[in-house]
Amino acid sequence: MQHYLDHLNEPQREGVVHANGPCMLIAGAGSGKTRVLTYRIAHLMHDHQVDPFQIMALTFTNKASKEMRDRVESVVGNDARNLWMGTFHSVFARILRAEAHHIGYPHQFTIYDVDDAKSILKSIIKEMGLDENAYKANVVYNRISHAKNRLISWQEYLQDAILAAEDADALRPEIGNIYRTYSLRCYRAGAMDFDDILFNTDKLFREHLDVLNKYQHRIQYILVDEFQDTNLCQYFIIRKLAAVHQNICVVGDDAQSIYGFRGADISNILNFEKDYPDCRIIKLEQNYRSTQTIVDAANSVIAKNKAQIPKNIWTANETGSLIELIKAMSDNEEGRLVATSVFEEKMQHQLRFSDFVVLYRTNSQSRAIEEAFRRMNIKYRVVGGLSFYQRREIKDVLAYLRFSINQQDEAAFRRIINLPKRGIGDSTIDKIIVAANDHAISIWEVLQNATSFIGGRAASPIEEFVNMIKRFGVEVQNKDAYEAASEIARGSGLLKELYADKTVEGLSRYENVQELLNAIKEYVDDPEKQDKSLTGFLQDIALITGQDENKDNDPDKVTLMTIHMAKGLEFNYVYLVGMEEDLFPSQLMMSSRAELEEERRLFYVAITRAKKRLFLSYALSRYRYGHLRNCEPSRFLDDIEGRFIRTSQRFTPTELPSFSPNYTRNFVSGLRKTISQQPSPAKATYKPSADFKPSDTSKLEAGMQVEHPKFGMGKVISVDASGAERKARITFNDFGEKTLLLSFAKLRIVEA
Repeated sequence: MQHYLDHLNEPQREGVVHANGPCMLIAGAGSGKTRVLTYRIAHLMHDHQVDPFQIMALTFTNKASKEMRDRVESVVGNDARNLWMGTFHSVFARILRAEAHHIGYPHQFTIYDVDDAKSILKSIIKEMGLDENAYKANVVYNRISHAKNRLISWQEYLQDAILAAEDADALRPEIGNIYRTYSLRCYRAGAMDFDDILFNTDKLFREHLDVLNKYQHRIQYILVDEFQDTNLCQYFIIRKLAAVHQNICVVGDDAQSIYGFRGADISNILNFEKDYPDCRIIKLEQNYRSTQTIVDAANSVIAKNKAQIPKNIWTANETGSLIELIKAMSDNEEGRLVATSVFEEKMQHQLRFSDFVVLYRTNSQSRAIEEAFRRMNIKYRVVGGLSFYQRREIKDVLAYLRFSINQQDEAAFRRIINLPKRGIGDSTIDKIIVAANDHAISIWEVLQNATSFIGGRAASPIEEFVNMIKRFGVEVQNKDAYEAASEIARGSGLLKELYADKTVEGLSRYENVQELLNAIKEYVDDPEKQDKSLTGFLQDIALITGQDENKDNDPDKVTLMTIHMAKGLEFNYVYLVGMEEDLFPSQLMMSSRAELEEERRLFYVAITRAKKRLFLSYALSRYRYGHLRNCEPSRFLDDIEGRFIRTSQRFTPTELPSFSPNYTRNFVSGLRKTISQQPSPAKATYKPSADFKPSDTSKLEAGMQVEHPKFGMGKVISVDASGAERKARITFNDFGEKTLLLSFAKLRIVEA
């Protein structure tokens, strides 16, 4: 064991050998907390001869638990298997298996997963005759879960005037009654959901002091990982168990408390010393992960928060490169710049794509990055979610768009016929398919004659569906892609259904659909796109997503994920995109200082994922809800001291070249040559004249000087009026030759 202690720095060693009494390890990012926690357990068993049955170690993930157990076992042997080690839910489910009869549950109680719980809630909502759109199972489940995590029983919920008022304001006044019915039904079934495991453990210890006393004496040492992420229920259970021996060691970092929306309470770690006045506080402040520049920049950011435990994170690593700030004109250009930068860094420094990660605040931001990566044949993987165009809500909207264009599309038909629910069940759908096959006609013909082919009550909702699709077809014919898609998303009821779901997941799905509409608007506004129809957009997307690079098993891919998903991970090269006000910090998290400080902690977590290089990017304009809006750089950028950051001078391409998967060094030299020939970034990001106003181009002729808001000054080479749309071929000073549709191009005629 002495051999392992020799590899620890002084604070780490202190955290390992301190055995008795309350202890709080403040573990900064990259400070080796897992090693300290592991060695502490091993030290208790090896040097203090503590029986492993008397040690409880609690984690938040099975992965962390397994890693810790394996490390302890490598030091002390098979005795490590006797530890009370695991996630909160697994450890306390073990106690409940032995003690559940005290609170009226069988020993072999069933554990409902989230899908089971939501299925029961759906049944209850239906039985109560409630509006299923208002009382979505996902929303109700999250509301009940939040109550249990705050130790609010259904009885207390029904008596709480504040909760009743909140539900009434949300037009869901029956939540309390649903909670009661759901709890009683689970109880009668001898079942608990995930939240019940902790809720009922607290109830067991609170109502049966003899049981609590037994476990207080049996478990003499308690260790808790990621303590800053604990909620009220978890904290109360831990405090009860540790009350006798007071041998509780918590490990965490208040600067990385980012799960308030899940119920995590940062006050648990901030007030730990008040709850345990004799607490020994040990700060692990040496960062072994990142360069000095990254560590110092992160410190300058988190120093702006008021609610924190003071610490001075430092590193003995190399100084490293300055943080690079990338400014883009739009979110699509941001994607192109990031893709180009990743490719350049990889080739110049002989790296692998797996060295890179792109982090974003919300899942919807992945769309522009994914499209840019696909165009450059850069392989990537989306962690914690699906690729943008593979997400359920995106496929739902695309299916509606496809069927509005082509009523013979059976796959699209199956996906949307009862979405949102309109009373057309699986048996009716089967009848439609059978009728089409038996009469050798299309599904659409069957649908249009539902009374004859289907009959019964199902005929009426089918007729409504047909009329809706016909209306959408008219929109497709008469309007551009964005106008048609917006009407279809609204008219189908999909947007309304997603908007009504106020859970974190529901908001994410709604944002994803809005991002799809933003992509369509951007497509329509692009002067390079001659076909502005919905058909043209769908074809464009099909070409991008047709060769999905994510289906192979090649591990060498760029990682894409939200910042929340990245916690606990590290990468050599980190790109943090979307550094704009209302995006990061999120506009949903600025109503109080506490919320804003959690957003700043999230920024701190993102910065500290980087080992060697950190890139921050923002766009000056971004499509939001179908409108191109000017963006303001995030206030968090000002939190970084200027000496740690530099503005990127890298190439700002207006179009990305398409690379074959087998790109070679010849391309790199060609790219560098191209870069050297490009105008300066100031010219490449053109700023229109102060008096810029589009002119009437009906009399535009060759030889005229014109100004474009994106491409700048140019000269008209020729005007073609032979087709349905007048087009002009223009040579721009900084962007070369472009062919623009005059009905869409915004041109100011400078002189004849």
